Amino acid sequence: MRFHRLLSPILVLLLFFLFFTSSSEVTKPTKLVDSICKKTWNYTFCVNTLYSDARVGNPDADSYLLAYVSFGLAYTNATTTSSQIPVLLKNANTKKDVSLQHALRQCKLYYKKAVSAIEEAYNDLNSETYSYLISLTKVASDSASNCESSFNGTVKPYPLTERNNGLKGLCEICVVVSKLFT
Repeated sequence: MRFHRLLSPILVLLLFFLFFTSSSEVTKPTKLVDSICKKTWNYTFCVNTLYSDARVGNPDADSYLLAYVSFGLAYTNATTTSSQIPVLLKNANTKKDVSLQHALRQCKLYYKKAVSAIEEAYNDLNSETYSYLISLTKVASDSASNCESSFNGTVKPYPLTERNNGLKGLCEICVVVSKLFT
């Protein structure tokens, strides 16, 4: 079964809620979540992101579960963003904004690469080899950064900044979790 079919629609809604609402404090994180999130650029984002999946609140949640949750959230972000790009592109075509059209076409390619990398990382996680988790996660993160850079020279605010930053933050969590397996 393909990875995207494993994701619950509720997870998509939780991710949407996470990115478009202000952060709220989560009850005291477990030691594992705390140690992971302390290694990220935004502790609160990390804790709120991981706890957006109720399974993480279970005291028995281990590094494997956190890996599946973090990669699942990254995948959801990447696929959702990827599906938004054609809508943005259609709107840019209507406005005849050539530079924005070009940037969005570039982002479409970058997000295709990001989705593919996260799917491959998920397969690596499933096979319990863990060999390429970090490098594949960096491919996805770089894809978000490259997408963002594509908008240089277009009118601000860039339409995917929040999504790009979200994917980079999620990928950072994935990298920290992946290091638990090396």
